[in-house]
Formats: sequence, structure tokens, C-alpha cells
Amino acid sequence: MSVKSKIEWTENTWNPVTGCSRISDGCKNCYAYTMANRLMHMGSAKYEDGFSVRTHESALDEPLKWRKPRLVFVNSMSDLFHEDIPFPFIKQVFDVMNKTPMHTFQILTKRAERLAELASQLNWTPNIWQGVTVESSKHKDRIDALRTVASAVRFISFEPLLDDIGAVNLSDIHWSIVGGESGPGARPMEPDWVLNLKDQCDQQAVPFYFKQWGGVHKKKAGRILLGQTWDNMPIISSASN
Repeated sequence: MSVKSKIEWTENTWNPVTGCSRISDGCKNCYAYTMANRLMHMGSAKYEDGFSVRTHESALDEPLKWRKPRLVFVNSMSDLFHEDIPFPFIKQVFDVMNKTPMHTFQILTKRAERLAELASQLNWTPNIWQGVTVESSKHKDRIDALRTVASAVRFISFEPLLDDIGAVNLSDIHWSIVGGESGPGARPMEPDWVLNLKDQCDQQAVPFYFKQWGGVHKKKAGRILLGQTWDNMPIISSASN
């Protein structure tokens, strides 16, 4: 079922796949790993294998039942382009998104190489937004891979932001999300790293969304940057309205 999300830049989540594995620095304190294991111990059938990658055929048709348009984060508890997810299942997920143009789907991956390999075999209807996570300067190559994808909206999540990204080429990128790590063991984010990205978004005319400062007490740290919140987003396709 669709779950109303607490993630600031979306409305609902849809998880036809659950589970993942660590691939880079940003995975160290993964919220989904912690949540999946908590749900396993609570007896949730969907998480009986904890954070092992599992596809859920029964969840595929959920968006077909939603009548009101929704902004939907796909696989908040996994990575759709994980190497253990068979391509036919990824295509089934896309088929459902293709059939529901009233909804806007946001996909986020750290596995940009596999995304680029498979993208030409998928149907990128205007209601599908594709993003990559770039948590540190070591992973800027993911942006180049994203640029090859024919999605109507291509976006970058600089979260958790772990260092100064440096110069970024944002050509053919339509949205930028920046945020610090939160929860136990959260690594700090420096204001200069955030401002560097904001300045480059402004210079390259890319909508900038500041999600949070993060930290152990993220609500207390808040979302204020330069005296205000920054909630800029791409224009949602008219087919979704």
C-alpha cells in the first residue's frame, strides 16, 4: 500500500521492492536498514528477511488503485537498480508507472552504472523522475551517468552530504536536493558545503531544495538556510494534474 511519507520532498512511498546492500559512504547509517530490521522484529511479512533484497509482486498494482494524483517516492526501502533485482521486474514497475500518468514517480539510485545500462530499454513517460545520490565528491561520476537517461526530470540528491562536492556540472539536470545526515552517529555537514551547491544551482538555473541540517536531533536543527526554507522543485507534468 501507499504510505504517506515524512520525507519533505515527496508525498507518498511505494515499495514494490524492499532491501538493499551498502555500496558507498552514504550507506553507513542507512535509515532503511534500521527500519527494515525493526519491522522484521515486529513480525511484518514484507520484512521477514530483514534487509535482504526481495521483490513483491503483490505490491505492483497499488498505484493502479489510487484515484487522486500523488507525488510518489519509488522504493524508499530499496534501490530499484540494485544488481539483485531482475530486469523483468524493473520493467514491470515501469509498466505500472507508464499506466498511471496522473501520478508523478520519483526514483533515486546510487547504482548509476546499472541505471545507464538499462535506461534505453525502459519507457520514460513524463511522469517518471530519475535521480542519483551524490553524497561526496568521489561519486560525481553518477551525474554523468544520469545525464544519459531520457527521463523528463533528472535530479540529484546530495544527501547525506559528507564533504565539499566542489565544482559540479549541472547541465541537463532539473533539480537538486541537499541535506545532512540524521539520527544516531550522524556525520556533520558544514554550511560552506551547502552554500557551494546552492550558489552553483543559482548560477546554472537548477531548482534548489534544502531538506535539512540533520544531526542527532534533526527537528531541532531544522531546515533554515540563510534565514529561510528553500523548497524549489521542478514543474510537475500537466498529465499528473
